[in-house]
Amino acid sequence: MRFDREKYTDLILYLLSQCNSKPGFGKTVLCSILYFIDFDYYSHYGELITNETYIKSKRGIKPQHFKEVCEELISKKFLFFRKEPYYNRTIYKYYLIIIPTPKFTSKELEIINYAIDKFSDKNATTITQYAKKDPSISITDFGEKIDCRHVLSKFNSNK
Repeated sequence: MRFDREKYTDLILYLLSQCNSKPGFGKTVLCSILYFIDFDYYSHYGELITNETYIKSKRGIKPQHFKEVCEELISKKFLFFRKEPYYNRTIYKYYLIIIPTPKFTSKELEIINYAIDKFSDKNATTITQYAKKDPSISITDFGEKIDCRHVLSKFNSNK
């Protein structure tokens, strides 16, 4: 499995174009949705869309390439980043400078849009609490890679 930087970049840009107007849509929610898209796709089709590596952290899900890809998008003037007040906290928000042209298959878009509908209205606290219940995350120790093969255990436990 080789990381697909182009697909990952397209996915970040697409998610921002669809969700960034939502008040609680910051970095934590974005990273969580990236995870849920990849792992949902894996549960249906046996592969990840982006082949990203996701790490379990105390603050939620940490995609391995997220920081470097976002820094590259900022340097290319595709995005800008800003810290903003959000209730009694600070939210880390990315804003589009360009309008992306998504290059996804219909089955990829089905999973992507489902995740947007299901998760994009959540804030960081809510989505992190939800993610902790995911089998792949719950059996992983902090700082370790989340294994996509464990996503199937939620289907096996329902039989």
